[in-house]
Amino acid sequence: MNIYLIIGTLVWLYLLSALNRAHLPAFHFIVGTAGLFFILIGLSDPYWVWFFTHAVINGVRWIGETTGMCTIMNHYGLVSINNPTGPLTMSIDYECSGIIETTAFASLVAFFPIFNRKERAFFGLLGVLWIYLANVLRLGLVIVICHYYGGSAFFLAHSMLGRMLFYVLVITLYYNVFTYSQISHSLFNNFHAFVNRWKAKLRGGKTS
Repeated sequence: MNIYLIIGTLVWLYLLSALNRAHLPAFHFIVGTAGLFFILIGLSDPYWVWFFTHAVINGVRWIGETTGMCTIMNHYGLVSINNPTGPLTMSIDYECSGIIETTAFASLVAFFPIFNRKERAFFGLLGVLWIYLANVLRLGLVIVICHYYGGSAFFLAHSMLGRMLFYVLVITLYYNVFTYSQISHSLFNNFHAFVNRWKAKLRGGKTS
């Protein structure tokens, strides 16, 4: 681990402790979120980047196997988009992995003051899954457009339409989790009630 990352983490923990003792929740949220984001980004290379990249590739693989529009070269992180007039090879790299957006969301959830621990865990996992699926959909849109219109449409598909779709979905997630708190609490409560009902049924089945 980088020595600067270790020192930065220790300073961050001290600042969190000092802000907590001083009863400054707004600054605690800001410092906590920003610090955790940079720490997670610092720890992401190479293992988390590799994991996120290959998770996205495997999601895109399903699209290729279902539609036949692309071929996956998993070992190299490449997606070959099939098109008879303008074939294209797309690389799934750090930017396409979605790790920056996922890390930012997880950092916000970890220090969002109105959530308890169970809610943070629930919304953290929900957000990671949502962003992952949004990223796969984004790349799926790129594949479909380039399959039909060739490599000349890659910039439009990847840098404009694909990103627009991805960020609309991410903004929807942020709005429902952080802004529209009544919906987010209702979602968590319904999920919690569903889990409790299943636990009760399992206990009943064991005792009968």
